[in-house]
Amino acid sequence: MRKFGIVLKYELKEYLANKGFMAVTIILTVVGILIMFLPRVFDMSDFTGVQVVEKDTSGDTDTVDDGEKDLYLYYDEKGIVDEALLTQMMPGADWQKTESREELVSLVGREGLSESGAGESSALESDGRTPQAGYVITSETSYEYYVYNKSMSDNNTYMFDEVMRQLYRNEYSKERGWDIDEIQAMYQVPITVEEKVLNKNNSENFWYCYILIIAIYIIIVLYGQMIAVSVTNEKSNRAMEVLVTSTHPNSLLFGKVIAGAVGGLLQSGLILGGFLISYKANRDVWGGQLDMFFNVPGDVLIAFALFGIGGYLFYAFLYGAMGALVSKTEDVSKSSSGLMVIILVVYFFALSQLSDIEGPIVKVLSFLPISSYSTMFARIAMGSVALWEVVVSFVILVVSILAVGALGAKIYRMGTLRYGNTVKRKTVLKELRKQK
Repeated sequence: MRKFGIVLKYELKEYLANKGFMAVTIILTVVGILIMFLPRVFDMSDFTGVQVVEKDTSGDTDTVDDGEKDLYLYYDEKGIVDEALLTQMMPGADWQKTESREELVSLVGREGLSESGAGESSALESDGRTPQAGYVITSETSYEYYVYNKSMSDNNTYMFDEVMRQLYRNEYSKERGWDIDEIQAMYQVPITVEEKVLNKNNSENFWYCYILIIAIYIIIVLYGQMIAVSVTNEKSNRAMEVLVTSTHPNSLLFGKVIAGAVGGLLQSGLILGGFLISYKANRDVWGGQLDMFFNVPGDVLIAFALFGIGGYLFYAFLYGAMGALVSKTEDVSKSSSGLMVIILVVYFFALSQLSDIEGPIVKVLSFLPISSYSTMFARIAMGSVALWEVVVSFVILVVSILAVGALGAKIYRMGTLRYGNTVKRKTVLKELRKQK
């Protein structure tokens, strides 16, 4: 046990003394925290739906900054436009009427209208805003859209299409003496629904489950490869000669794996914790817009930690064994390719089955040690899981970790006795059978 502690301390010190490791941890943690505090510094009300409250210097009351609306122009050849309707259906815009198509075209995208003397409209001259776009209504069912620079997110024509449809309905009803308000009330009767979720709301839980599965996949692959490379390095530089004579192979492998688990947990915990805690502190200014990603219940986080660490340990022992089979670091990827295929298959299966969390495939995967690290906590978050199922799954995972750890230690010991050489899988199987 003492030698295991020495190996663990040494390996953990290697992680913490690694400048790249610590730099990535600190930078990503700080960036995550800063992102969560952005709405307190910048006006992000367009996204969060929460308006920035600023102090009124002329009095003791607070004023709400609604933000400056974009300015749009229109020219109505048919005399059917109701400006009140424009404001109602496109509330994010201010409107100004022009006297001709030519005037509209000349003013769209033009800055400093008041200085250039273009037009006599007091509305245009009062604030000097640049008109974003303009509409020329050519008939009851057609219009021309003029825009100076069209962005990828420009959806003005879709909104104005609805405006034109409403204008057409108004004119059509007016000509026939119909009450358009009564017709609209019939078609747009408000429906009241009071939704009560008795257990889990999958639509809200889906995305943070998705992100957490990706996170544990990255942790397993990243730190598993690091362990495999570390083992292979010791073989290639003949450090094994000293290690195997002073420390038992079990202590070496378990020390490396546990140190990797602590290092990975520290790094991922700081980064993920930075996002979650800072979002909780700023949830009000975000208007709950990121709840689907960062508002993770405590029971899900506990399940993620337990099964995530278990899944990491399970695969970490196998990665260590794969690293012991080769003598060059460039051969690590080839040696662990089969293991990587299993991890990828489980990863894609887990993500693809999130929409059917109560299906038989997910239930089976949640008890298998190769996949329970992701599927069981997903079931806890999105489905209905009995306590006995969670306990049985975790016990199976723990027993599997111990079994794989013992197997990995035996393979690791074979590799140490053959440092400088690649150990074939057939040889490993023969040796294991002899030991039985």
